[in-house]
Amino acid sequence: MEVFEIILLLFLIVCAIAVSFSKNLLTTIIIFMSYSLIMSIIWILLKSPDLAITEAAVGAGVTSVLFFVTLKKIRAMKEEDNDEQA
Repeated sequence: MEVFEIILLLFLIVCAIAVSFSKNLLTTIIIFMSYSLIMSIIWILLKSPDLAITEAAVGAGVTSVLFFVTLKKIRAMKEEDNDEQA
């Protein structure tokens, strides 16, 4: 079981670093979502199911949906700006 926990912690660190260096916003959102899912698994391993459910619902669920909607609106505004300039 310790090997699994170490792998999860290493993957958590990799996700945190990857979010910092990612240039594509969609990729950043997906990495952030996987970070939240891994964090919820770690909360389960730490015997804290209430925090795990909250992390999965808020971190991977609601926040990711809000980021996707925001990204769509930003891209839509950029497309409108490009259409107006042409």
